[in-house]
Amino acid sequence: MGIIVGLDVGGSTTKIVGMDAENIVYKSVTKAGDPVTSAYGALGKLINDLGISVSDIDRINITGVGSGFTATPMLGIDTIMVEEFISTGLGGLYLAHLDKAVVVSMGTGTAYLKAEYPNVTHIIGSGVGGGSLVGLSNSMIGMDDPEKLSELAHQGDINRVDLNIGDISKAEIPGLAKDVTASNFGKAADDLTNPDKICGIFNLVYQSIGTMAVLSSRTVGIKDVVFTGQLTMFDQCEKTFEMFRDLYEANFIIPEDAVYATAIGACLAGGRK
Repeated sequence: MGIIVGLDVGGSTTKIVGMDAENIVYKSVTKAGDPVTSAYGALGKLINDLGISVSDIDRINITGVGSGFTATPMLGIDTIMVEEFISTGLGGLYLAHLDKAVVVSMGTGTAYLKAEYPNVTHIIGSGVGGGSLVGLSNSMIGMDDPEKLSELAHQGDINRVDLNIGDISKAEIPGLAKDVTASNFGKAADDLTNPDKICGIFNLVYQSIGTMAVLSSRTVGIKDVVFTGQLTMFDQCEKTFEMFRDLYEANFIIPEDAVYATAIGACLAGGRK
């Protein structure tokens, strides 16, 4: 039996996963100037890296916003289009070893999904995501490289940016520690450094996503929340979500290989349309 390939095609980046039965045998990210080039580049790289031929691939399951630009079948291989929400939900469950969870897809915006294997439904979406982080950072300091922005944010002081409960109330508020955010950028002054500003933007984006995740979890009555997507790569993600675990007793899970969740789910979808 050959392998099944899952392709998560974005505007210029393709995440590819190869699975043999239910085991991941390959994963990679390919960037190019357009979705067609990145998709075919990713597929060619998989064939080359694994040392296999086209005939060793049983099927390609393709998903993502850029998948519609790619002509099928790819390289003459049976190619099936899979709905992105289904792919992300199934991939999130697989990585977290769960049968039921709220799966949060942090991309340019953010999608909140109710995943109960094998069914996935959309709860709600938000325009706050990676696009917000990059756009706000570019507007404020003229930088748009997420990895460099994350490094810069480590040098910032969030206490110079955000207004906390302790800043506005001397009295104890039941259930709210004094370091809980009362207002993102509520303390910002004219003398903020660039690292301060970027630190505040990361906090704003992750706290907004975390708040929506808690609400989604409570709406559908599922405590486990699995995070997927590019924004799981940065240290600020785990640090911010740790506060949500403590404050709301939410079971926030950031699995290994969360970036590949949608490509993995495409493999597992088995051709569902």
